[in-house]
Amino acid sequence: MTRSPKEEIEALRAEIRRHERLYYVSDSPEISDGEFDALMSRLKELEAAHPALASEDSPTRRVGGERSNTFAPVPHRIPMLSLDNCYSPEEFLEWHERVKKGLKGEPFEMVVEAKIDGLSCSIEYEKGRLVRASTRGDGETGEDVTLNVRTIRSVPLRLDLSSPPRAFEARGEVYMDKKDFGLLREEALSAGEEPFVNPRNAAAGSLRQKDPAVTARRRLKFIAHSYGYLDGMVEPDSHWEYLNVCRGLGYNISTIGSRPCRSAEEVLAVYAEYAEKRFALPYEIDGLVIKVDSLRQRGLLGFTSKSPRWAVAFKYPAQQATTALKAVEFSVGRTGAITPVASLEPVKCAGVTISSATLHNFDEIARLGLRIGDRVVIERAGEVIPKVVKVLAAARTGAEKEILPPRACPSCGAEVFKDEEEVAFRCVNPSCPVQFKRALLHFASRDAMNIEGFGVSSVEQLVDKGLVRVFPDIYRLSKEQLLGLDLFKDRKADNLLGQIAGSKAQPLSRLIYALGIRHIGEKNARTLAQHFRTMPAFMAAGEEELARVNDVGPVIAHAVMQFFSSAQTRRIIEELSLLGLNMAEPESRTGGRLSGKTFVFTGELKTLTRDGAQARVRELGGKETSSVSAKTSYVVVGAAPGSKYDKAKKLGVPVLSEEEFLKLVG
Repeated sequence: MTRSPKEEIEALRAEIRRHERLYYVSDSPEISDGEFDALMSRLKELEAAHPALASEDSPTRRVGGERSNTFAPVPHRIPMLSLDNCYSPEEFLEWHERVKKGLKGEPFEMVVEAKIDGLSCSIEYEKGRLVRASTRGDGETGEDVTLNVRTIRSVPLRLDLSSPPRAFEARGEVYMDKKDFGLLREEALSAGEEPFVNPRNAAAGSLRQKDPAVTARRRLKFIAHSYGYLDGMVEPDSHWEYLNVCRGLGYNISTIGSRPCRSAEEVLAVYAEYAEKRFALPYEIDGLVIKVDSLRQRGLLGFTSKSPRWAVAFKYPAQQATTALKAVEFSVGRTGAITPVASLEPVKCAGVTISSATLHNFDEIARLGLRIGDRVVIERAGEVIPKVVKVLAAARTGAEKEILPPRACPSCGAEVFKDEEEVAFRCVNPSCPVQFKRALLHFASRDAMNIEGFGVSSVEQLVDKGLVRVFPDIYRLSKEQLLGLDLFKDRKADNLLGQIAGSKAQPLSRLIYALGIRHIGEKNARTLAQHFRTMPAFMAAGEEELARVNDVGPVIAHAVMQFFSSAQTRRIIEELSLLGLNMAEPESRTGGRLSGKTFVFTGELKTLTRDGAQARVRELGGKETSSVSAKTSYVVVGAAPGSKYDKAKKLGVPVLSEEEFLKLVG
């Protein structure tokens, strides 16, 4: 029997939710990634064709294309209090005795959970639909992070209940797995950016992104661990029962405690068991959380002004070790920033052997008073990247040596530069080999020159073989040279050469961004290109003229002047021009067919990227903005539109499908 679009959409949503739960919660997928993507594509297609059937809890709405400019305050109905800590079996037994006294000898059970090193979060549902998510904040008021939490695949957008409660609040921890943190750190280092220090900082930074699409790429996870607010459902009698309710609704819960513990000795046995096991867990934990199981008994114990009396965080001791600093080495990022790295005598710490640690910058070296040959204390408490926390000055022999900043780049030998207002030393040679590999990846990236197939492996071989030493060399590559590399066969070589040739036509704004000038992002590059129109005019501008351009200012102006002060940089630009690269920005067509029209985009476009659609509007003399108002000319709606679609309908703003937009722009 043929199903109606509504029936097929509802069936697809249910099936996708089931597979998300199997993959992200149960870790037991039943279908391949390709099969899952096919289900999602079909759902997006149906929702785009039938926008009236759009739903906020659809799996396609995890990233709706909306951005947040602020994180609005959210008062908590029930305060999110912090926990008291204990750091030894003796301190835990003291807490256990206080609970016994508070319950006047009444027997009680405890639940043991992992104390995941993440960010506390409250997730609220009304009639089974996710309506709000907020951080802990000061315990009384948090910050609204709803759009970002919706991107977390282990968070259900709808509760799997036939008769959901009027209100349900799950509290827990947003965190990042060690594996995903490692990948994020590698990406940052490859881009020449300062990486997050540990998974907790990475999770916190990712949850507070203004663009939910960025959060979605960070692969955050959520684990439910605390009882919040409930209305319209029978309250559980115990915390263990509540955790199983959460598990049934599709949430991850801690697997540390397989059952409630009846005695302090049982808790201590679990604590001892995970003293070593914790290092093999996929996520960072810095201890266990022990809670009285019975909600009735919790009511008897009550709270202090800061924390509940019925729970305690049983922390593991900070993982420290003493070793010797053998040397300081220097790594170079894409922007030329030189980072000092401590080379240590290998030492066992927190379950792994440590032989290096980040020193961040020379201000940190000065703060520590560090010298080569020093005995130092390193720490890895909740830190994937170990750090030097202390110098044992009393152990000095007099043979220790001062750590001096490099005078030359460790990669290319060029002179090192340090701005008075910055802490980092930098290599300003654009052809620096290590720096250049990372710069090449940026040059070819999607938002820059958009050369598909020019990835990490290709760059490594092209640079190591000496085929690409400067940006212009990309445009001199021949098929014969590519076929001489391990990675390339006939068709792949043709595809890459085609991509390279096509990139020559990119507008000036993309070329400016691709060059990797410090402080210049996509928006600044577009602003500068639209102002100066041609590369020669941009290069000839003085610092004062640059600083007067809207949204540019003195910091960017100084960075531009410094970049073009290099004779080698100017020579590279000249070669790119001779090789046929476009050195101009297309004129804004004030008389174009879209002159005076303002567009807002929402949802996922199938035929164009969001950037491509916006660029087409600008080419035809129109403007694109991020918010809908009564003055908006059109709202273009793709698959899974966000709240902008609802606002457009409310204000009576004309709505275009992707097909209608394509006809309009030709």
